[in-house]
Amino acid sequence: MARTDETGQPARHGSPFGTTPPTPPPGEGAAGPDARMPRWLPRALVLALALVGAFQLGSWAFHQLTGLLINILIAFFLALAIEPAVSWMASRGMRRGLATGIVFLAVIIGSAGFVTLMGSMLAGQIVKIVEDFPEYLDSVINWINAHFNTELRRVDVQEGLLRSDWLRNYVQNSATGVLAVSAQVLGGLFQLLTVTLFSFYFAADGPRLRRALCSVLPPAKQAEVLRAWEIAVTKTGGYLYSRGLMALVSGVAHYILLASLDVPYAPVLAVWVGLVSQFIPTIGTYLAGALPMLIAFTVDPWYALWVLIFVVVYQQFENYVLQPKLTSKTVDIHPAVAFGAVVAGTALLGAVGALIAIPAIATLQAFLGAYVKRYDVTDDPRVHGHRGQGAGRGLVNRARALWAPRRPGLAKPRRKAGNSGESPTGDSGESSTGDSGESSTGNSG
Repeated sequence: MARTDETGQPARHGSPFGTTPPTPPPGEGAAGPDARMPRWLPRALVLALALVGAFQLGSWAFHQLTGLLINILIAFFLALAIEPAVSWMASRGMRRGLATGIVFLAVIIGSAGFVTLMGSMLAGQIVKIVEDFPEYLDSVINWINAHFNTELRRVDVQEGLLRSDWLRNYVQNSATGVLAVSAQVLGGLFQLLTVTLFSFYFAADGPRLRRALCSVLPPAKQAEVLRAWEIAVTKTGGYLYSRGLMALVSGVAHYILLASLDVPYAPVLAVWVGLVSQFIPTIGTYLAGALPMLIAFTVDPWYALWVLIFVVVYQQFENYVLQPKLTSKTVDIHPAVAFGAVVAGTALLGAVGALIAIPAIATLQAFLGAYVKRYDVTDDPRVHGHRGQGAGRGLVNRARALWAPRRPGLAKPRRKAGNSGESPTGDSGESSTGDSGESSTGNSG
């Protein structure tokens, strides 16, 4: 039997020191069978799972709609580019939708005409290259035989080419890739239609879109949004029109060169060079000059060299003379900033980012310029890249002082006064008069 106290409860064992340990408070120690889960824990778990699910759903939807968002971004910048022309016609009494339709019709007609001319030119040149291929091959074989003492024949080269596995694999891959190419063409046409529709709506309903956006903002924010919108329209339209003017100048200059060299399809090639060189940043000039060089090579290889020299020289003229004058009031950004913007835009959005990077960075620069406080710069020569008059002399004097003791025939530098065994002006054991063992007064040391 267990021992009990006066109340009938089991007696507690005392400690060895004669004291009874205190009773632990309820709720501490091991959880009992009646312990319950906190009420907030299920709600927290449900909320965490809901947040994770919403993030996953949003991420999936964003990746699925990336193509549509890029098309909308392209359409928005295209609408900003044609906004000045549409607003100009609308201010003279024309309905905004009709003005937008006229601008788009002009753009579509010009693009279709350019594509048709380029297609006919490329088709004609391909037919000519195929017809003249035996002559080109004979000239190459004759050159190889003359310089390398070989005995190649065109028949052997043609048979080896026709029997090669490379040609067989290429034909098979081309046959199987027709369906993929067709799907890509249809996808490109659908994307072009999407961009055109959104651009039309953005340009035609521009005032309504601005009112809808400003209706959910306070008056102070409305002014900032409208100001940013106006800057974007000015910079994007200025960029497009300045590039169009430079494309015209470039096309005329290259047409004069190609016509003087009697290169076929000179007008179409000039239009090609003008558009590609201006609307593909950084490397567009060299990509545009490749096609005229190829066509000129079919006429005379020396003509291709002249075209290359002209492309390089004209690029320098455009970068340092023409472009600063035309873009100083529209897209006034530093060339290094423009190049970095193009690289960043290409990394983010590919070719689309390269096209819209410059107007986007110009808009951002102009918008932020109003909020940056500027001060008058002090009239210091160092601001203009000139060093002070004493800076150069100080460096020369220091270099002379460091080099002088190393030159032969010169005395060692004199030590300071107070060193043991030396006078203030002489060597050890010498006086100011130069007599050994005498002080400065002539008396003996």
